[in-house]
Amino acid sequence: MIDLVVFDEKGLIPAIAQDAASGQVLMVAWMNADALNETVSTRRAVYYSRSRKRLWRKGEESGHVQHIREIRLDCDGDVLLLQVEQVGGIACHTGRHHCFFRKLDEAGVWQDCEPVIKSPESIYGQ
Repeated sequence: MIDLVVFDEKGLIPAIAQDAASGQVLMVAWMNADALNETVSTRRAVYYSRSRKRLWRKGEESGHVQHIREIRLDCDGDVLLLQVEQVGGIACHTGRHHCFFRKLDEAGVWQDCEPVIKSPESIYGQ
């Protein structure tokens, strides 16, 4: 399975998480070979956290896990597309449904355009 996957010089590949029901892009993260293998075997999204330098099992703190419905590899073998069922309806650590909540307006200013579903403080207890 891993033979066709092209990892970058750091051993990573970008992984796009897409809502399997709506098609909406929820987030983009990174995977290494261990994360991909665990994702395939458990059918739950596991990423590689570049800041923590370790595997990050999506939802390990928040409970907002991603159940894998399908995994696709792009034509060059260097990007993964994960079609997921997003538990709890929140994919973003900001408490929003997805991570793409800022839109560039006509004046060139980024505007928040998606509501916070649940405050990060209530999710993570910070």
